[in-house]
Amino acid sequence: MNNIWQGRLDGKELLFHRIFQRVKEENNYDFISPKDFVLHGFAVDEGVRRNKGRQGAKDAPDIIRRNMSNFPVIRPDFSLLDFGNITCEDGNLENTQNNLAKNISKVLLKGGKSVVLGGGHEVTYGHYLGLKTAFPEQKIGIINIDAHFDNRQPENGVGVSSGTGFWQIAQEGEIHSLHIGIQRNSNTLKLFDTAHQYGMKYILADELFFENLPSVYQRINDLLDSVDYLYLTICMDVFNASIAPGVSASAYNGIFADATFMHFYRHILKSEKLLALDVAEVNPQFDIQERTVRLAATLVNEWFMI
Repeated sequence: MNNIWQGRLDGKELLFHRIFQRVKEENNYDFISPKDFVLHGFAVDEGVRRNKGRQGAKDAPDIIRRNMSNFPVIRPDFSLLDFGNITCEDGNLENTQNNLAKNISKVLLKGGKSVVLGGGHEVTYGHYLGLKTAFPEQKIGIINIDAHFDNRQPENGVGVSSGTGFWQIAQEGEIHSLHIGIQRNSNTLKLFDTAHQYGMKYILADELFFENLPSVYQRINDLLDSVDYLYLTICMDVFNASIAPGVSASAYNGIFADATFMHFYRHILKSEKLLALDVAEVNPQFDIQERTVRLAATLVNEWFMI
């Protein structure tokens, strides 16, 4: 993986450092220290295939890494351990989600902060399960920045997919989730009804404008106040197709990574309860000038800078 983490070398002193100079490729979870950022690639899109989406997201993790490499290091204590990619060569998505969960729980029990680069949004259940495995008695809050609820019930003969993650989580017990950026034209009444039945809170994409930020902040804070730990998952198809064309299901009226978005996004990142973050559904095959990849890399880097 050494050929991925490369960038401009301005100097070896700390003030010159970029991310590629601070990454350590690792395979031993015993070497994780508290506050380390710990990275896994989820090079999987079996769930996208099952959900009848455009395949190709499994190729995203290494390309996102390459786009992260050259970002400057802002925090002097910044440390990033890269544990490589998890794959699903045999089509057994359920087993792959469990493998991810086992690795994530090891990270969290060592005090690390989990970052996962997807891959399809089937990453959600595996990432959440990792938190729940590490902290079975704690309330895990989830913020899902997404155009979709992803709360479909699995189809008979198909199994779980990129669209069933929150239905799977709800089967584990009470769910504490806030879905930001939901599109009315991307979710059937059945999916809205399922969200209501399980108590999934949501903020419509239409509600994300600057003058409404106080309400958005309040609803985020209400979730944060009610949970012990937080997991943030970002489906890149929430964004407008002009800035995120490379996704499994593009949204021509999606949101923008504008001042309004960055205000509430950074507010989430500043929470000390945030332990895990992932980006999902980046599909390099349909990207233009690596816009989607670059945006995903930047969103992850925002957490590194907090």
